[in-house]
Amino acid sequence: MFTGLIEAVGEVGEVKPTPAGFRLRVVAALADELAPGDSVAVNGVCLTVISSDADGVHMDVSPETTRVTSLGSLKRGSLVNLERPVRADARMGGHFVQGHVDATGTIEDLRHEGEHHWLTVRYPTLLAPYIVRKGSIAVDGISLTVAGLDERHFDVQIIPFTWDNTNLRAARVQDPVNIECDILGKYVVRAIEAGEFDLHGGGRLLH
Repeated sequence: MFTGLIEAVGEVGEVKPTPAGFRLRVVAALADELAPGDSVAVNGVCLTVISSDADGVHMDVSPETTRVTSLGSLKRGSLVNLERPVRADARMGGHFVQGHVDATGTIEDLRHEGEHHWLTVRYPTLLAPYIVRKGSIAVDGISLTVAGLDERHFDVQIIPFTWDNTNLRAARVQDPVNIECDILGKYVVRAIEAGEFDLHGGGRLLH
């Protein structure tokens, strides 16, 4: 489990094809704090550390992960957001992020407003039930708040600290991004679909 508060921005040092996908080497300051078997979120995707040294960390990316996330578009020099799993005794400063990407979206607009930036992301319609105005959403692993919403796009405002300390500072229009919807919202939608709640009375349906 993660919080969506990015710890560090790493740089892709190598993308090496393997029979089972590809191996990713990320150069990052926190590499020496990671050990084989540790989990780390890379642009919001939970990966397992294969090996590490003082400068970088290696992780394998499977064909399925490549298919459902934007990691397949990474190349040498790409910036990636990194976060280690939250500890049980840590403050939850962002929101519950699993590192399980729901879909990829596309940056359709990126604009300045004073010291802030606005980001417009086009998302697949299958995510529409899980995205709400003022709700939480993870974009490339970053915990953000939905400020604007229609049937195909959502807007988020990026404060200067987040802009300076994540890979968004290198973002461009048409870049793909990983989207993970709020897990709490997904459970609510699933419960309603399964007929667990009476929308009119507000209570649980008895079967």
